[in-house]
Amino acid sequence: MESACKQSIEEIVKKTDLKHIAIIMDGNRRWAKERLLPSAVGHQKGVDSLKRTMRLFDSYGIKYLTVYAFSTENWNRKKEEVEFLMGLLAKTLSNELDEMHSENVRIRFLGDIEKLNPNLIKIVENAQEKTKNNTGVNLNIAFNYGSRDEITNAVKKIIKEGINSDDITEETISQHLYTKDIPDPDLLIRTGGEKRISNYLLWQLAYSELYVTETFWPEFDKNELDKAILDFEHRNRRYGK
Repeated sequence: MESACKQSIEEIVKKTDLKHIAIIMDGNRRWAKERLLPSAVGHQKGVDSLKRTMRLFDSYGIKYLTVYAFSTENWNRKKEEVEFLMGLLAKTLSNELDEMHSENVRIRFLGDIEKLNPNLIKIVENAQEKTKNNTGVNLNIAFNYGSRDEITNAVKKIIKEGINSDDITEETISQHLYTKDIPDPDLLIRTGGEKRISNYLLWQLAYSELYVTETFWPEFDKNELDKAILDFEHRNRRYGK
């Protein structure tokens, strides 16, 4: 039954030309709170869920996975939690990089990485450099990312380059975003039940399909991903036509 289901999902991915899914990984803290556990446990379980999801993408033939890991607004959280999240990223990349590299994953970071501490910047740059020629799943990690900040920075770059206003097109702006070499998401999944975009990929999500699940991110599994893809199959993508 499982292999038959897997095959049907693979067929849907091919039939719908599903290339890119973006995910707002919400609910780590609420998952932990419901179990009377520290939020750090929820965040760690969230890493396990990401690894599980990334491997499902590979098995289904979905080439791009973009996840919202740390927003520009997340700096407003408690200092202890911010420090834990920074440490969790460093630890995860250090411990998992060789395995992800062996699985042909390409890692890219979207966001203002220069504002991270020097040691973390070095770890991030190493992960990107080591995996840059891999041809499997493209794992894009939005870290210290905010879409309004991204668009503002794109405008500044365009002005700095002296591009004439009459020559600025949608493509000009797209090519100055963090995602310039990445196709726009076909589908946005938000876990945890909230129905908002939270300053995430505002430009890129213009014609993406949206899917919200009540399931918290640490519990997001094959069944939940399959439901999102099955739902996507029935969407009529008109692109404003």
